[in-house]
Amino acid sequence: MTPRGLRWRSSTLFIIATVAIGLFTDLFLYGLVVPVLPFMLRDRLSIPEPQIQSYVSNLLAAYAGASVVSSVPAGWIADRTSSRRAPFLAGLAALLAATVMLALGRSTAVMFVARVLQGVSAAAVWTVGLAMVLDTVGPDHLGKVVGTIFSFISVGELLAPVLGGALYERTGYLGVFGVATGVLGLDFCMRLLVVEKKTAKKYCGGGGDGGAAREDDDEEEGGVDNRLDEEEATTENENDALLSNKKRGDDDSEFDDDLDSYKIHHEPGRIVRALPILICFRSPRLLMGLGVAFVQAALLAMFDATIPTEAQELFGFTSLRAGLLFVALDVPYLLLGPVAGWAVDRYGTKPAAVLGFAYLVPALVLLRLPSDHVVADTTGNVILYCALLALSGVGLAIVGSPAVVETSAVVRKFERANSGVPDSGFPSFGGGGDGSGSGPYAQLYGFNSLFFCAGLAAGPVVAGALRDSVGYGDMNLAFAVVAGVTAVLSFLVIGGGPRKSWLRRKGRGG
Repeated sequence: MTPRGLRWRSSTLFIIATVAIGLFTDLFLYGLVVPVLPFMLRDRLSIPEPQIQSYVSNLLAAYAGASVVSSVPAGWIADRTSSRRAPFLAGLAALLAATVMLALGRSTAVMFVARVLQGVSAAAVWTVGLAMVLDTVGPDHLGKVVGTIFSFISVGELLAPVLGGALYERTGYLGVFGVATGVLGLDFCMRLLVVEKKTAKKYCGGGGDGGAAREDDDEEEGGVDNRLDEEEATTENENDALLSNKKRGDDDSEFDDDLDSYKIHHEPGRIVRALPILICFRSPRLLMGLGVAFVQAALLAMFDATIPTEAQELFGFTSLRAGLLFVALDVPYLLLGPVAGWAVDRYGTKPAAVLGFAYLVPALVLLRLPSDHVVADTTGNVILYCALLALSGVGLAIVGSPAVVETSAVVRKFERANSGVPDSGFPSFGGGGDGSGSGPYAQLYGFNSLFFCAGLAAGPVVAGALRDSVGYGDMNLAFAVVAGVTAVLSFLVIGGGPRKSWLRRKGRGG
């Protein structure tokens, strides 16, 4: 029997909106408790003040660590299951359980288990969700769709800490978790209603019990079938994942990397055949792209872990005021993220990665100034801190895109090099020769998530330990060194060697 509302439930817009709301919910609930955690630990669990930073860092790391462990299995499941909907709903169930435990938990053990469940949910929604987007729009449109989704979910990342701090100050735990429940309810309804296009096509193509359907259902069904056929026709021969812009330096055919180095010349083993993405790890560009994702996440987590505690200690801020400091960090990211993504499309991944991480070096070093009290009055010190956070936000916006674009470029090259080679032993790399963009992108997203979440796990632990031992200023200096090293390595590896990148730009310039 054809489900009611099949036409709009399987529409491209509704599927993309469902994934966007899922990603929004994950980031929103993650950020909602960031400014509240220090106060929950002190007021509800009676954690001594000197230990709060350590507990906050470890709770953030528990979330990220669970995502690390779950990301690759989620990617493997996304490539193996016939439907993405079941693991997508399973991720939401884990998030719901985590929210209930955070709202009612009265021990550190319950808090840690809740954060672990949040991490498992994040791995599922990011990996399976992006795979659903790829299934829906095809590789050629993936870049602009993902860019649009990321712009939308950055609003949640911006609002969540502010809203969490304000709600906790005005209403306590009830308001914070009441909002969380409302967002979860919307997410649950959309995930429950969504119908994947391949599932919708089964209903449209099966005709067995169609005579019993009402007339408007038949019209709706026909509309779905026609639209699916049209969309299949437009995506059937799309060949690029996150690399559709022909002006991008990384994929110029005239100056492209030698595709022979991406060809598979041996029969794969059982493990590699089950997880084809592993063969791509022989590329230094893939490893460096994943490394960039790790450092990017570590920097983001460092800010999440230290801004609330530094604001409380330095300025005596409440949870509301500590949450408002995230506005200074996130607004530049929100405004400049699309511009930085366009720059990656236009000029390649190397300039963005090198300039972004190099820019972050002085921005991070200067963050020591407020704690050194170079400005005498508190108001001036707060303004200085906000300005420095905004400068750091600019750098974070610049480094936001290169990792996913670079790793997708490498998988794309493996796919191109092995398309039409039936004996390559890798159906996921176009062994059938149809050029349909069938590379193991869900597995790639799983590994991207793994490295990103590893950075989220390491960032707060290292930041918390450094802040407690050497102070906030020297902690930022240590992260500035990491950013500088990443800039140098990006110059040497990302987008191919420096000479090849120069030749590509020279070739485009005529």
